Amino acid sequence: MSPLDPMPLPGQGVAAAPTVTFADVEAAAARIAGAVLRTPLLVSDAVSRATGCRVHLKLDNLQATGAFKERGAANRIALLGEAERRAGVITMSAGNHAQAVARHASLAGIRAVICMPRFTPATKVVRTESWGAQVVLHGETLAEAAAHAHALAREQGMTFIHPYDDPAVIAGQGTVALEMLADATEPLDALLFPVGGGGLLAGCATAAATLRPGLPVFGVEVEGYPAMAQRLAGLPVNVGGPTIAEGIAVRDVGELPLAQLRLLRTEVLVVPERAIEQAIALLAEGGKVVAEGAGAAGVAALLAFPDRFAGKRVGTVICGGNIDARALSNVLLRQLLRDGRILRLHFDIPDRPGMLADIAARISDLGGNVIEVQHQQLFGAPTVQSTELHLMVEVRDGAQGTAIITALEAAGYVVRRR
Repeated sequence: MSPLDPMPLPGQGVAAAPTVTFADVEAAAARIAGAVLRTPLLVSDAVSRATGCRVHLKLDNLQATGAFKERGAANRIALLGEAERRAGVITMSAGNHAQAVARHASLAGIRAVICMPRFTPATKVVRTESWGAQVVLHGETLAEAAAHAHALAREQGMTFIHPYDDPAVIAGQGTVALEMLADATEPLDALLFPVGGGGLLAGCATAAATLRPGLPVFGVEVEGYPAMAQRLAGLPVNVGGPTIAEGIAVRDVGELPLAQLRLLRTEVLVVPERAIEQAIALLAEGGKVVAEGAGAAGVAALLAFPDRFAGKRVGTVICGGNIDARALSNVLLRQLLRDGRILRLHFDIPDRPGMLADIAARISDLGGNVIEVQHQQLFGAPTVQSTELHLMVEVRDGAQGTAIITALEAAGYVVRRR
């Protein structure tokens, strides 16, 4: 199957033969050189200490659009014939693939149409349009937007660029592993790649199978969307629910990546939602790296399966950094609470002057910093003679927090943690 052959739709199935070869990945690397950033591979001391292994991070969040998707889009667009270039390209996406196709179509001087569901956040629409693409909002789901994109492609003779079910896209994504294995300063013992539709993992597993035969390559999915793991195990797909890893929240995996991963016997690990949040926070605070939920999935696997990777040299890709600022702040605050570096304290205290000042002074004497106060005298307290007090206190660590609570209890206060 050549990169320009029409793609089967999801569910049609493919022949049990490699759809992408190592030669395809090498050719893609040469084709996209200069159009896509060769991102650095760095050892993160903070992430290594937190996970118990030596972690090499491939920073594809530094791409112009903030994600690895540029690799596959650039390769696919570079393979277009003259007639296809004149007709333009079309795709469906509510995320990073949209911006990738828009950017590389613009660089090639080609018309690009991106179909997105109506609910797509305005920021994603604006970013995609800023690369020169025409955005068409259609349908309530990505599947409905995809159906509309296919219909427009047939009507207008445009080339449909699938986010992951396309050999040229898969080959382009495989350049991530090509660069990782070439740039590593020491032999790696394992590679981990986030899995949505499967294009990144399939391309990278293909590259690794030739460059380092026998090197363990793992995919990583979030527990609410383990579609690839379920398909590989022959199980019915059962996914759904909210997740911060929306970039890999996929129900219908690619048939081409699925066939490739079956041939390569690639294992997919499933991590809990909490591990994704922990990984985002660890990367931001410790590694000084901004990662979206999907981009942090590889690090989440190291946190979720410490025994499996203990002491090993592991490479993973931060495949995207397009996380909403509010979501990032929420993740960081939730992690501070889990780590015990923020205390949420509740008191029922007598309604007497100076009580709040006394509590605040005792906290301050032990180095705590009160950052939020809710003082309810009228309606929240159990009696008219008492006051309900809620405090949020910043501390260095759990030990300091425990010392503060102990001191308050010794002074006669009944303290409840929320």
